[in-house]
Amino acid sequence: MWISIISLFPEMFKTVIKYGIINKSIKKKLLKISFWNPRDFTKNKNRKVDSKIYGGGGGVILKAEPLIKSIFKVKLEMKDNVKVIYLSPQGKKINISYIKKLLLYDKIILLCGRYKGIDERVINNYIDEEVSIGDYILSGGELPAMILIDILIRHIPGVLNTISSNNTDSFFNNGLLGSPNYTRPRVLKELGKKNVPSILLSGNHKKIKEWRLQQSLGITWLKRPDLFKKKKLTEKEKILFNKFKNSYFKNK
Repeated sequence: MWISIISLFPEMFKTVIKYGIINKSIKKKLLKISFWNPRDFTKNKNRKVDSKIYGGGGGVILKAEPLIKSIFKVKLEMKDNVKVIYLSPQGKKINISYIKKLLLYDKIILLCGRYKGIDERVINNYIDEEVSIGDYILSGGELPAMILIDILIRHIPGVLNTISSNNTDSFFNNGLLGSPNYTRPRVLKELGKKNVPSILLSGNHKKIKEWRLQQSLGITWLKRPDLFKKKKLTEKEKILFNKFKNSYFKNK
């Protein structure tokens, strides 16, 4: 995947691309990231890209011309099948369903706004989609862009060491939260008798898979009832969930 980022502050991304799976993806040549600064497309000496809003009111927005020129230049570089996304609190919220659709594109432009936003004419004529990471305001689109990139690359084949690691993530797993995970040592002295569930040490992969599904159903029900209400349970899932619920109330 090739992602081009249009931002007034491309330096903000330096640390992100230096570590973790983003860095590994770049080294494996599974991901390419390019940066473009709208200031480079201005004619004025001070490279000013913002201006006051017509009609009055506080704050400034990014001007249309530098952004349009940036988008044209990036599209010329990336060529065909490019999706232009504007990170905005007014956009639709990012979820796993959206991520799966976005993976159909191998070339993406992320436009990071600043201040009170950007000229509406850019949105109406040059942006394919507006997306948001939540109902709150940030100083700019750089942090949301970093989050979107991190979510996306986890689903690019070859990025994670195993496919199952990705498929068992929360939300990716049929809209459910992930099941609990444990690792060595088996016994933590600080917790006394509380131990790793024996089923996970049994070697019975069919039973382990059922246990994990049961836990995912129960944990989603407890922690994210809004998600659980949307889930249409199969007969098998109903049985597993009822077992979880009975055990939960029994131990309360």
